[in-house]
Amino acid sequence: MPIPETNPKIPMCSPSLYETDFYAWTQEQATLLQNQQWSQIDLQNLIEEIQSLGKQQRQELRNRLSVLIGHLLKWQYQSGRRSRSWLATLRIQRLDIAELLEDNPSLKPYLEEALGKAYLKALELAVGETDLPKRTFPVECPYSLPEILDYDFYPGEPSNLVDESERRSNATSLH
Repeated sequence: MPIPETNPKIPMCSPSLYETDFYAWTQEQATLLQNQQWSQIDLQNLIEEIQSLGKQQRQELRNRLSVLIGHLLKWQYQSGRRSRSWLATLRIQRLDIAELLEDNPSLKPYLEEALGKAYLKALELAVGETDLPKRTFPVECPYSLPEILDYDFYPGEPSNLVDESERRSNATSLH
């Protein structure tokens, strides 16, 4: 169904609700859409915001991958400093990425590209939090996407923390 043109009588020079109260603007636009008041819709800004939402989902995927990979590097390269906190971060990021991909399956083809960008930030995180020199870490991501997303993948030496956590999870689920 074609959408009629927006109202050309809306002045563009005075500050709009979009500029002064974004939340109120979103609620107004939703109401206008629900009521099919096409001529009142702020089409230019609405288009911009919809495009921005897609970019935000890609950014969230990159950010979560960065944190996950950064912690995988820390796990591998500083095995003596592993903690339950690191383990929790690895698991939560994996769960959040799985949920993001489930909610946005069209992001899956973007994973490879996101991995390359995320690794650069992951390196910075690992260097900053371990005080190890950057040359300690590989130039390219040493883990495959299936490994990164695998709930049971922990690089480097085996860890009692993983076993402990599994026992704790199983004991909690029995009660």
